[in-house]
Amino acid sequence: MGQPTWSVQDAKNHFSEVVEAARRGGPQTVTKHGKPAVVVLSANEYERLRTLERLEAPSFADHLLAMPSDDGSFDRLEASLRDTGF
Repeated sequence: MGQPTWSVQDAKNHFSEVVEAARRGGPQTVTKHGKPAVVVLSANEYERLRTLERLEAPSFADHLLAMPSDDGSFDRLEASLRDTGF
């Protein structure tokens, strides 16, 4: 069975019920024109997902370590600069 679904109008008219349902029963989908628009979750579920995201996300150091190594030498660019007239 899927998540409970509310139209925007129903969610607006019964907002406290939507919030309570999210706190007790899990995520609540709110639709606009029949398509999912947003999901209301409990604060605990939101924090759990944020923590999970932080644990799975690579750190800046991981990104640096994943870069290809370089011998440190660069070829000098042999280009002439154009006159800007200043």
